[in-house]
Amino acid sequence: MNPTINQKKKIGGWLFFLFSIMLFCAQMGYFFLQSRYNVEYTDNRIFYLINILILISLVLTIFLLFTVTKKWKMIIVSILVVLTLLLVGLMINHSKRINHIISISSDFKNVLVIKENRATGQASYYRTYYGIFARPKEMFPYRTIGEFKVKWLEKDIVAVTYKDSIHSIHQYIGTYGDRNEGSYSYVGPSIHGQWQTESVRLISDSEGITIDNNGEVEIYDWKNIVQFGTIAVVLMKNNEATLMNNNEAEWTIALNENFNSNSNAAIPPSGEITLYKATMDIIEPLTLVYEGEADAQPKQ
Repeated sequence: MNPTINQKKKIGGWLFFLFSIMLFCAQMGYFFLQSRYNVEYTDNRIFYLINILILISLVLTIFLLFTVTKKWKMIIVSILVVLTLLLVGLMINHSKRINHIISISSDFKNVLVIKENRATGQASYYRTYYGIFARPKEMFPYRTIGEFKVKWLEKDIVAVTYKDSIHSIHQYIGTYGDRNEGSYSYVGPSIHGQWQTESVRLISDSEGITIDNNGEVEIYDWKNIVQFGTIAVVLMKNNEATLMNNNEAEWTIALNENFNSNSNAAIPPSGEITLYKATMDIIEPLTLVYEGEADAQPKQ
C-alpha cells in the first residue's frame, strides 16, 4: 500500500478512536449529572444516538488501524448491525413511552421542552442548559390528553395549549425573559388601562381584566388570573359544563418586547401587548395598543 495512504488511514483511525473516547466520556458525564443533579438530555433519544456513534467510530477505528481479514470484517459488521438495531429499537420504544414536545424560538436563543408520559398523562416543563441538557422545573397541574399546540408569542414567550383528561382546554406559558430589568413585577397592574385592536378591547383595572370581543364581554377577577414569570398571564374561567366544575383557560396576555410599564414614572404604559385565545384551532394572536385610562371612552 502507498505509504501516504497508509499514513492517512492511521491518522483517520486515531481520530475516530479519540472521537469515540470523547463521546464515551460525555456519556459517563451525563450519568453523573443525571444522578447528581437530575439533568437529562433535552431529547432523551440523544442518548441512543450517541451510543450508535460510539459503535460506528470504534468499528472504523479497527478497520483503519488494523489489518482485518474478510471473515472478521463480516463478524464485526454483523455485530455493529445487531447492536445498532437494538439501540434503534430501544429508542423507538422510549419514544412510545415519552412524548417530547420541543420547539425553538425564532432567534434560536430559547428552547421549549416538555416531556409527557403517554401512559399516565403527566407532563413536565423543562429548563434547558446549553441547548442539549435540561432539568424538570414544573409539572403540569392537569393530566394531559391528545396533541399539544405550541405558539411563540414573542422570542421569549411561548404558549402551549392542550386538553386535560376531561377535555377542558388549558394553556401553559413558558417565559424566558423580563421587561423590568430582572426585578419581579405583576402583569395585571403593569398593563393598567385600556388596550385595543380592531375588534377586541381589553381593560385592566382594580377589579380585574375585562375582555370585549366583538361585543361579547367577559370579566376575569384577579383570583382567576394566573401569572407565568413576569411577562404573561392566563385568564381562567370555571367550566360549569364539566362534571368536575373544572377551570379552563380562555385567553393569554403577553407583554411584547417593546412594552414598557413606566411604573417608576407618572406616565402610562407604552408599547404593545399580545392577546391569544385558548383554543386548539389554528389562530393568530392579536396585537393590542394602549388607548388610555381604564375608565376612558373607547376610540371609534
